[in-house]
This record gives sequence, C-alpha cells and structure tokens, in this order.
Amino acid sequence: MKTPVKIRLLVVDDHFTVRMGLTASINMESDMEVVGEASNFQQTIKVYRQCHPDVVLLDYRLPGVGGIGILEALMAEFPSTRVIIFSSYSGDENIHRAIKAGARAYLLKSGSRAELLKAIRAVHSGERYFPQEVATELAQRLDGAQLSAREINVLQLVARGQTNKEIGVALHIAEITVKQHVGHILAKLGASDRTQAATLALRRGIISLE
Repeated sequence: MKTPVKIRLLVVDDHFTVRMGLTASINMESDMEVVGEASNFQQTIKVYRQCHPDVVLLDYRLPGVGGIGILEALMAEFPSTRVIIFSSYSGDENIHRAIKAGARAYLLKSGSRAELLKAIRAVHSGERYFPQEVATELAQRLDGAQLSAREINVLQLVARGQTNKEIGVALHIAEITVKQHVGHILAKLGASDRTQAATLALRRGIISLE
C-alpha cells in the first residue's frame, strides 16, 4: 500500500516555545509534517530554499524584517509559495497588508487547533482561508473610507503626542494643512477627538508606535 504524501510545513516564529508547540501539534496529524523551523528573515529564506515546503506558517510580528517583509521576499523568489499568516493582531489593516502581500490565509493565535489544521489543508489544496472574525474585520475595512498616505503620516505623529505645529515642522507642511488633515482623519475613522483617532488606528493596525 502506498504511503500517503504528507503536507510539508515550515514554521516561522521568533519564540522557541511557540514553534515547539506548533510543530508538536502539527506532527500529530498523519497527513502533515514540519520539515523546517525558522525565527527570522535569513533563516526563513535559507530553510525554504533547502526544504521547499508546501505551506509556510508565518508569524506576523517578527524582529527585524517582519512577517510581511518575509512574505514579500518569499513571493518574489517563489511565486507559488503558500503562506498562512499566524498573528495576535486582528486589525483590518494588518489583515489587508498580509493579503496584499500574497498570504493565502490569516489566522489568529487565539483560534483553535482544529481551525489551524483546517486552514493548512485548505491552503495546501489551493484555497484561501479566513476565520469569521478576520472576514468581519475585512468587511468593515471595505465599508469605511481609507486614509491617504499623508493622513497616516500625520496620525502617526498625533499618536506620539505631537501638536499640529510640531507635525507641520516634521512633515514640512503648514499648520493649517495639518489641522485639515486631522479633521479628515477624525471624519474617516468616526472619531470624536485626536486621542480616540489614535487609539482606533493602533487597534486596527493602521499605525504602530514601534
């Protein structure tokens, strides 16, 4: 009797205990096996080239070149790469960036083991997989007006506590222009003030304080 071909996975996470737990959980399945592990950009590319896995389980937030940067690099060198983003962040901008970069699935670390296994099998078979909460976040993003690149720059500085005058100096624009941008930001995010706008943007992944 011919032995069934297993789904070969590469697990990428900078925490050893997380990788160990995922690897042990995946290897319990008769149709899956982890053929490589990595914790950063260099290791991921090296191990991928050596193992050529069927599916990559990739953490969103990694030191140095983050998960999205790694995803983009993999897609550039290996266009047929099938990647599942595994993240603690459910913000719609985070999800959108991952999908735009080529992710086939976006899973939350708070999800169940059964959902993880279902996503792996779906992605391996050529499908996309997004849990209900992720799909809801994406739908909300599509329903709302999107911030421009300049508005995101302004909001990033607002979140750092800078005044309109300080933001104007930093971005080389007039203070009245900053005020106009802030007004547009509040309207688009449905926020009542600067603090709420910054809080909403951080939660959604539009901006980051890192």
